[in-house]
Amino acid sequence: MAGSFSNFLELEVLDHVFGAAAYTAPATLYVALFTAAPSDSGGGTECSGNAYARVAVTNNATNFPAASAGAKANGTAFTFPQATPSGWGVVVAFGIFDASTSGNLLAWGDLTASKTIDALDTPSFAIGDLDITLD
Repeated sequence: MAGSFSNFLELEVLDHVFGAAAYTAPATLYVALFTAAPSDSGGGTECSGNAYARVAVTNNATNFPAASAGAKANGTAFTFPQATPSGWGVVVAFGIFDASTSGNLLAWGDLTASKTIDALDTPSFAIGDLDITLD
């Protein structure tokens, strides 16, 4: 599943590279799941309730190794809390934010295949399954 930068992050990177303003990458990133996909401008419907929480991931070379072949992929598995007492619905996309709630959407992508998260499921992304590309 490949994803892309949000409009917010594209503007931050452009300003950083071309000297308008420095951008400091967040020390922690937060991976989210969506039942309706966001777009580069944000939106979408993030999962909620039933023990759902974004996964906090330290922003480092172990969790996000060097980019290769035009993409950046996760270097470790990212595991969400167990859905309880009920499921989260049909998940169709992921997002990466700079905060555990609200915050700025940095990148997002559609899942290769939608996945129904039922009660007691523990969703995760295996190593290399979450890809971000520049478009």
